[in-house]
Amino acid sequence: MRVFRGLPNAESKAPCALTIGNFDGVHRGHQALLARVRAAADARGLPVCVMTFEPHPREFFNPASAPPRIALLRDKLDALRMSEVDRVVVEHFNQTFASQTPDAFVEKIIVNGLHARWVLVGDDFRYGAKRAGDFESLKAAGLRHGFEVEQMPTVADPTGVRISSSAVRAALVAGDVTGAALLLGRPYEFSGHVVHGAKLGRHLGFPTLNLRVAHTRPALSGILVVQVHGLGERPVPGVASLGLRPTVDDSGRVLLEVHLLDWSGDAYGKLVRVEFLKKIRDEEKFIDLPTLTTAIARDVDHARAWFAANGNPRDYATSATDRI
Repeated sequence: MRVFRGLPNAESKAPCALTIGNFDGVHRGHQALLARVRAAADARGLPVCVMTFEPHPREFFNPASAPPRIALLRDKLDALRMSEVDRVVVEHFNQTFASQTPDAFVEKIIVNGLHARWVLVGDDFRYGAKRAGDFESLKAAGLRHGFEVEQMPTVADPTGVRISSSAVRAALVAGDVTGAALLLGRPYEFSGHVVHGAKLGRHLGFPTLNLRVAHTRPALSGILVVQVHGLGERPVPGVASLGLRPTVDDSGRVLLEVHLLDWSGDAYGKLVRVEFLKKIRDEEKFIDLPTLTTAIARDVDHARAWFAANGNPRDYATSATDRI
């Protein structure tokens, strides 16, 4: 899969089958849409292209009220790769892009920029300044410019509830990691390179792996039971803090810290995936470091008890995949 920051260069402008959206989480609804694009592309001998945006348009227009992010960009791209996408265009969403009329968007982006021959959009798709363009106007534009347009109907779970980024986000905000995984069709994870931290965890007796989180408002936060992939042949059990660390840091920076239960070694620079299994509690601001240390010890005991009840990480990974 090739990833472009902005429209592809001249050598990469071969015709494509295209879909456009934020794809936050790449949940089961997105996966159904991508499967349809793949099928249509194969039938026409075209590559699959996805256009997505950074930042999320709602973050650009009103950062204070934008929804929490489900996925880091790296994880979104990995999920798109798993859905057999050939190209991803990560378009910088700014005032110039947002100000395009629907007609200008079609001509500059879909026709002249991506050379789309077939386009699939969701049932809530809007485009152009003030979201003035809709499916009917896009279909009419396709007739003028020579590309086909199709609309994907809503994808629902067996109970009839729409599978959406909003539903995944709501489950994560509520701490329902299992519910989010069912909507995603896979475990909820963050990936990143292990970086150096302040070494406070080591001082307290609970050394941690530290991963930076690019977004200031991740959908999931708190203290969590996790397992970490990328440190060996099998996942390593752990307990994690995802959030602002209010007892020791007032910078507002979000960090993912993971204390591994049964592993030691040098992980700095390694690319790991942290799989979230259960939320233990929300973050708290403790009165001093001894009180924080006592709370961490309780969290570690909670995580050990959880793994004892649910099996070791390898066993849990297999059973969780079967359930999803």
